[in-house]
Amino acid sequence: MRTTDDTASGDSADTRSPAHDAAAGVAVPRAESVASPKRASQIPGRRLARAAAASDLEDLRRRVYRQSAISGYARRDRLIIRAADLFFFILIRVICATLRWEAHGAEHLAAIHASGHRAIFTFWHACIFSATWFWRKRGIVVMSSTSRDAEYTSRFIKRFGYGTTRGSATRGGGRALAEMAKCLLNGLDVAFTIDGPRGPAYQVKPGAVTLARHTGQAILPFHIATARYWELPSWDRLQIPKPFTRAATFVGAPIYVAGHAGKDEIEAQQAALQATLDRLRGEGVAWRAAHEGKRQTANGKRQK
Repeated sequence: MRTTDDTASGDSADTRSPAHDAAAGVAVPRAESVASPKRASQIPGRRLARAAAASDLEDLRRRVYRQSAISGYARRDRLIIRAADLFFFILIRVICATLRWEAHGAEHLAAIHASGHRAIFTFWHACIFSATWFWRKRGIVVMSSTSRDAEYTSRFIKRFGYGTTRGSATRGGGRALAEMAKCLLNGLDVAFTIDGPRGPAYQVKPGAVTLARHTGQAILPFHIATARYWELPSWDRLQIPKPFTRAATFVGAPIYVAGHAGKDEIEAQQAALQATLDRLRGEGVAWRAAHEGKRQTANGKRQK
């Protein structure tokens, strides 16, 4: 934000040049070397306001990016958290560094930032493994639940340059949304696994739409598909890509929610988000099928 120069105020001296006044026989007083008492009293106030804002931003960054203490957990849980943290960090780094990536619709994120807005990333929980790698080192702040499992998730994603706010749809959600709103207003992008933390899988929850309505920022839906992967028997059917496979990120157009939106419009925007994520997932399925068809054709030709 541009600030007004302290010398450009209504208390400034006459703008006529000294040469003009001398020619007119007018004695020209020397300009005072200090600001007026009124403006001088405003300067410390401005400095204090800037210092307070900087301090608030520093506190916010400390809360979302610093690793949280785990001393409140039992010894066994602390060992599990530390082991899981390192295991998943290494696993994601080793596997995803081998993937061959392509992106579709990345211009939508650039357009959001070019317009002066921030992004509210939304995606399915099944994609979290690949998404952690693809969007790394951007300072994105992710909502994370308050469970023990979320503790080690929070720790390993911070190793990839993310921040976290702690809360979920059932516990601490209002506090976490307020923290995410502060992040957006201070120039930080945020993200939701929109069907988390416990499902049902592939069903949009209202957090992102609520946050967009209160902040005026843009919801950015995306989906990641991999050509070959392992699928875990968990509620979210988490997908872990196989090494050296291909991966594609599909990004949808941003969705804005008006601050004055009523119940019907909010529900309509949530339905639009659901439809967009379903469509992106469908594009991922089609991309995977096309890739598999090409692979089988190539294998057939080699066998001949």
